[in-house]
Amino acid sequence: MPTDSLEHPAPPRPKGKSKTRKAFWTKQFYVWHWVSSAICLVAMVLFAVTGITLNHAGQITASPVVVETTGTLPQTLLEQIHYQEGETLDQKAALPRELRLWIDQELDVAVGGRAYEWSDVDIYLDLPRPGGDAWMSIDRETGEIVYEKTTRGLIAYLNDLHKGRNTGATWVLYMDIFSVACVIFCLTGLALLWVHARRRPSTWPIVAAGFLIPFIVIVIFVH
Repeated sequence: MPTDSLEHPAPPRPKGKSKTRKAFWTKQFYVWHWVSSAICLVAMVLFAVTGITLNHAGQITASPVVVETTGTLPQTLLEQIHYQEGETLDQKAALPRELRLWIDQELDVAVGGRAYEWSDVDIYLDLPRPGGDAWMSIDRETGEIVYEKTTRGLIAYLNDLHKGRNTGATWVLYMDIFSVACVIFCLTGLALLWVHARRRPSTWPIVAAGFLIPFIVIVIFVH
């Protein structure tokens, strides 16, 4: 005698749709993972290496190299910055455009359009740079220019890139983009671990260890 279960069998589960959805997201994880890894590959190696050099900065010695360059402004440019009676002293102002172009061409120094320190005697330009320092003084009476640049070597330069020290807005923007790419790289890697975790039993213990090890080091050894 037939039963209701035989007359009205339960509808099959839509396994096909589930597999299709999983395959779609797995493919997306792979695509975003390799794209983000390609974007941050070089910078990640740079930051990893400079992380080591920064941790051992006291053990890495460098001899600073100081180079001094002098020059004299043409009369036409000197007239643009010559001190005028009644002028407000100790002001902050940008250099005239023609003067900036002349310095760039003659001394190979890009001073930009930001404000510098003006006094009745001279104009002082602080020009910090990655891996070193620099400054320039322009005499407002004689037009004499003194430019001094100090460099501390390649490692100091790369360390400053790591810290974003005196690197300018463009490098800081790149660091932000790189950081976003690293986050995408890590999250899509975690998603791929989840996809393959069933076939790899050691996945979650290793992930847990990756979380616990730095936590333990911070709590116990960082003071």
